[in-house]
Amino acid sequence: MFLFAIFISGSCSNTPQNTKKEVPSSNEVQQSLEKANRYLVRTENEQIDAYVKRHNLDVTKTGTGLRYVIRKEGDGTPVKRGERVSFKYKVKFLTGDVVYSSDDKGVKTFTVGRGGVETGLEEAVLLLRRGDLATIILPSHLAFGLLGDEDKIPPRTSLVYEIEILD
Repeated sequence: MFLFAIFISGSCSNTPQNTKKEVPSSNEVQQSLEKANRYLVRTENEQIDAYVKRHNLDVTKTGTGLRYVIRKEGDGTPVKRGERVSFKYKVKFLTGDVVYSSDDKGVKTFTVGRGGVETGLEEAVLLLRRGDLATIILPSHLAFGLLGDEDKIPPRTSLVYEIEILD
């Protein structure tokens, strides 16, 4: 009975037996985040590569990860920084669903080098000339990144642009 009383009093005690929680170090947290990010980037690249293969596209890949193919060459001069560029476009998900298009929103115009558009779009138009018709695939970090566009494009979404440089 004595042992039973000691056991009960020890198990009913308000003193926590082991309250020390292991907190990961900042290095461990950083390594974990890097591992997760590498996985997400690899997965996104695999999805883009599958899209390219499925559509039988002969793309060129830049150092940033942008992929493009010029489907019809124009006869104009190459686009340069500081110039205003106007183009027709369709923005699609890798599923093929159209998100935005110039048919609905009108022709897009911006000054190259001043921002205000997706980083990848700015990079892409510098590879084109007036009259070019191109397919451009932007990985999420060159599109709307971690936040999406807070409208129709979700976070971390790759985009396919079909564009025709007008002027």
